[in-house]
Parts: sequence; C-alpha cells; structure tokens
Amino acid sequence: MTKAVVLHTPGGPENLSWEDWDLPPPAAGEARVRQTFAGLNYVDTYLRSGRYPLATLPVVLGREAAGVVETLGDGVDTVRVGDRVAYSSHLGGYAEANNVPADRLVPLPDDVGDELAAAMMLKGMTAQFLVRQTRPLGPGDTLLYHAAAGGVGLIACQWAKHLGATVIGTVGSADKAERAKAHGCDHVINYNEEDFLERVMALTGGVGVDFVCDAVGRTTIEKSMQALAHHGVLASYGAASGQVAPETWAKMPPERFLVKTTLPGYTKTREQLLAAANDLFAVVRSGAVRIEINQRYALKEAAQAHADLEGRKTTGSTIFVI
Repeated sequence: MTKAVVLHTPGGPENLSWEDWDLPPPAAGEARVRQTFAGLNYVDTYLRSGRYPLATLPVVLGREAAGVVETLGDGVDTVRVGDRVAYSSHLGGYAEANNVPADRLVPLPDDVGDELAAAMMLKGMTAQFLVRQTRPLGPGDTLLYHAAAGGVGLIACQWAKHLGATVIGTVGSADKAERAKAHGCDHVINYNEEDFLERVMALTGGVGVDFVCDAVGRTTIEKSMQALAHHGVLASYGAASGQVAPETWAKMPPERFLVKTTLPGYTKTREQLLAAANDLFAVVRSGAVRIEINQRYALKEAAQAHADLEGRKTTGSTIFVI
C-alpha cells in the first residue's frame, strides 16, 4: 500500500480523496519511483472535472513528479535502482510511489534538484516545444502569449525573450502583470481592462504577431487568430475557458497556420524526450530561465490546490511535497 490522492468520480476538487492505494509491482518495462515532489498542472483539473475523459476509475491524478528509482520490472535497462529521475505526461504523480514506463523517465543531473524538476518538467518541456519546435523563435519575431503569469507562461516568455523575440503577454490582474514583466514580457495586456487584439495591433503597427500561444481556448481563440501576421502561427494547446467549437476553426484568416499541440506529440521517442529535457536543463542552468515555485502544498491538500488554481490564485509553478 502507498498513500495517494485518488479520484473515484469526476467532479469538483472535493472529489479528490487522500487514501491508501494498492500499487502492484512494476510490470515489464516499468520502474517504481519513490516520489519526493509532484507538480500541479492545469490539465489535472481537466481530468478531475471530466472535461478530458479518463479511461478507468478510480485513478491517481498528476502528470509530473520526481523521485528515486526503487524497483525495476523485467527488461529495464534505461535506468537503475537509486537513480534520481523525473517524468511528465504519465498519470500517478499524486502518490508516494508510482510505476512509470522506464523509457519515459528522465535522469536528473546533480545540479537539478527533485523539487525543481517536479516544478518544471511538464511546464518547461511544454515551453520548449512551443518556442523551440512549434514555431522556433529568434531576433525580430513577435510572440503573443496568453496567461503569461502561469506556470508555462513564465517559462515560455523568459525563453522567448532569451531567444531574441519581442514578447507580448496577457494576464488577468495588475499583480500578474508585474510578474509577467519581470519574466520576459516586453508588453503586458490586462485583458480585464483592455481589448488584447486592439492593443496587439497598436503595438505591431497593424501587422500582427508571428506566433500566438493560446491555452485559454474559447474566450480568446478568435481574436488570437485575428492577431496573427501574414504566415503567422497559432499554437492551441489547452482550453482553460472551455473547448473551442469546431466551426470556430474555420474562421482562421488565410495565409495563417494553426497547430494543435501536445507534449507527447513532441516527445514520442526517448531520444526526443531526452533532447527536450536537456534543452530545458541547459536554459535553466544558464540562468536565462528562472523557475518560480510560488506555491507549495502537502500532497493531501490536493483539493485545496486545485481550488486555488481554478480560482486564479496561483502564479508560476505549484508543487506538492510528498
């Protein structure tokens, strides 16, 4: 038995319960990780609420954690017992231990602590595929990033600025505007006070931006499309405000590009996974990107953490101490 935060029925944060969880021995190709820290991500709330249906219930949520390899299943040769590792995009982070496909585990360098890894693996590699792969950014490019003070946003905006891009971020409060300015944004738009499309067009002389990163969804997507410059790229990788209606995609102006992105799509092979992780470690190690851990909760406080995240009371990265 291990302790875990378990979801039996989709719904609100109150549906998360702290209880004993029967974790079987690792199967062939798996490694058991004794977890030390886990990350909180917005996708966790989609899974908990039922917005993203789960194949089986009950289930342990959490798609990002760090710890130490404790036991190996048959045929594992990518990690060893005692290795410090982290992972993203695999369920089971909200637990004291988890069985993870060994080829999805990233060995941690000595200068990357467990807490830091749990705070940045999913969010940081999401930022990596956005600014380094979906639409590689460089000097002269302009980025519009929605939710710039969020966990992915603070990383992506710093990284984009480091690459030489001009960064425009949207936020929902004055406090978040100040945080976004301190983390790479050249211009910050409070969407509760002004129309972000009008401001973007004013800032770009009516041209629009080269790249839009939109994980907000229904309430922003149409104006995100209109904010694109000729041959601009819109990356849609979430739906915090609700799913986009299928007919909305037809409103994309001509000579613009839509990419619906997911982290697993950019890390299909182990080589891709390690390349993205090492790129992230390097930019953090250089100091160009700072990982802000602004909230810490005990794992059994997961329901409160979900409520705070959905209530827009969090900024940067949030971790669970296990």
